[in-house]
Amino acid sequence: MAELSIRLKIGDREYPMKVSAEDEEKIRKAGKIINERIRTYRNRFGINDKQDLLAMVAFDCVVEQMGASIPESLPEDTGMSAKIDQLNALINEALQ
Repeated sequence: MAELSIRLKIGDREYPMKVSAEDEEKIRKAGKIINERIRTYRNRFGINDKQDLLAMVAFDCVVEQMGASIPESLPEDTGMSAKIDQLNALINEALQ
């Protein structure tokens, strides 16, 4: 398995990394998605703080991943759902 040295730009920073040749496309696509989400939050809410933008993108990704990994046949954990709703409300309130 060949490793490639690449530079991935996220936000305004470049991150050097070594990736396998077969994972390069996936890694670059992930970087592109992160940058698109950063741009969306910046434009939608007028936020320029890089740490806030990255935190919001990370939160989005985790919530999205949690939704994708829960099988439809399992009952929803209402406690976790309520906490996520509270976090979303706090984020929205802070952004306005």
